[in-house]
Amino acid sequence: MSAVSVRPIGESAVLIDFGGEISTATNERVVALDRALAGQPPQGMIETVPAYVSLMIVFDPLLTGGDRIAAHALALLESAAIETRPAREHVIPVRYDAASAPDLEAVAKATGLTPDEVVAQHLAGEYRVFMYGFAPGYAYLGGVPPALHLPRKPRAERGHPAGSVIIAGAQCLITTLPMPTGWWVIGHTAQVILDPARAQPFLFDPGDVIRFERER
Repeated sequence: MSAVSVRPIGESAVLIDFGGEISTATNERVVALDRALAGQPPQGMIETVPAYVSLMIVFDPLLTGGDRIAAHALALLESAAIETRPAREHVIPVRYDAASAPDLEAVAKATGLTPDEVVAQHLAGEYRVFMYGFAPGYAYLGGVPPALHLPRKPRAERGHPAGSVIIAGAQCLITTLPMPTGWWVIGHTAQVILDPARAQPFLFDPGDVIRFERER
């Protein structure tokens, strides 16, 4: 297990870095600390931002300092308060027809698989929500089967709608806004991932598990 390090991010945040390579085990520690801080927030804490192998803690510098915030977080890490819990699972329906999956044929050609085999591989994966980033509601999912690992396209392409299921490398993502992407679009879901009207706008939490199901 990698050692934990702490470093300041400007005057109003600290980064708790769990080091090591991206893995479920490391991300579980990040998520567990995030939840522990939500349950026992230190004075002056504003928000936390979990990532693959680190957790940023944002605070009000008029109320506290980085040393106090870091000490509180490290104390939680050493206490019984830091515990993992069973992952919450979501089943997301996906359409893989030509209109919904404009890059399916290209992915099949690049991987040496048939389009049906690409779909089968994608459905076979178990995906973990590692973090949010880039745009509102963009949950970065790890767990793409190795047979589908492809680098991003040389350039982004416009015209992809919200709900596009996209892959690049070991990552999968469901878009929440219409925007360009250089990832491979292999499906589409009608499931609403980001809804500002909900009490919890994001459908997923870091640490959740996603399973895709083919919609006929």
